[in-house]
Amino acid sequence: MVRSIKINDKVTIGANKSLALIAGPCVIESAAGTLKIAEAIQKITIRLKIPFVFKASFDKANRTSIHSFRGPGLEEGLKILSSVKSKLGVPILSDVHDINQIKPAGEILDIIQIPAFLCRQTDLIVAAAKTGKTVNVKKGQFMAPWDIEGIIKKMQEAGSHKLLLTERGVSFGYNNLVSDFRALAIMRTFGYPVVFDATHSVQKPGGLGLSSGGESQYIPLLARCAVAAGVDAIFLETHPNPKRALSDGPNALPLKKLENLLKSLIAIDQVAGKNFYA
Repeated sequence: MVRSIKINDKVTIGANKSLALIAGPCVIESAAGTLKIAEAIQKITIRLKIPFVFKASFDKANRTSIHSFRGPGLEEGLKILSSVKSKLGVPILSDVHDINQIKPAGEILDIIQIPAFLCRQTDLIVAAAKTGKTVNVKKGQFMAPWDIEGIIKKMQEAGSHKLLLTERGVSFGYNNLVSDFRALAIMRTFGYPVVFDATHSVQKPGGLGLSSGGESQYIPLLARCAVAAGVDAIFLETHPNPKRALSDGPNALPLKKLENLLKSLIAIDQVAGKNFYA
């Protein structure tokens, strides 16, 4: 039985509940733009009655180039996320890259995310767990799905069971990721909700030389496959104009396509349920 992770009074992920959505832009580009995107997603999810967590990064520390846009930083970024949370009443997710970010982030965020590249950093995971907030750990693209058990034990040893596990593809040669849907079933056997990141799974890390590429046309396909397999939530990065996005535009879903995709995912979820082995 998969645990039920209660994010707030409105959103529960796991325990065979209906599909949830974690979505937003890759990075905070501006206060006004971030709020506008959050409002647009919230309106869609209210219409479709799908639980919604808003995500946006205050600092993208793992950019390909030192000159790439990273976001407004910890202090300003958390102010913007706090404003979105208070105005819309939606739970908020963002990622941390350093132990020193965890305490202030934990005061604002509902979900603290551990990036894929940092998912084996014991001190970071333990510190996040000790905040008492839900922690979303992205499985590194260099890890086998059964290796996630070590991360789970670190969380448990730190006294927390408020954990989400996110699959975001696995490295396959240079600058390429593939999705092995067996991983979703394997990860879910550990008893925690599994999230599928449908946008980073189509990323081409470093594929454009000084930035990452992506094949966003495959986002709907992978998302539908993951929901058919029984994931508890879908993670999507979306932007009004991906070609002008300041981070990860090539693997972002155009915001105008979100509602139709969600309609198909909800329909699949209602038919497939959460049985990975059916």
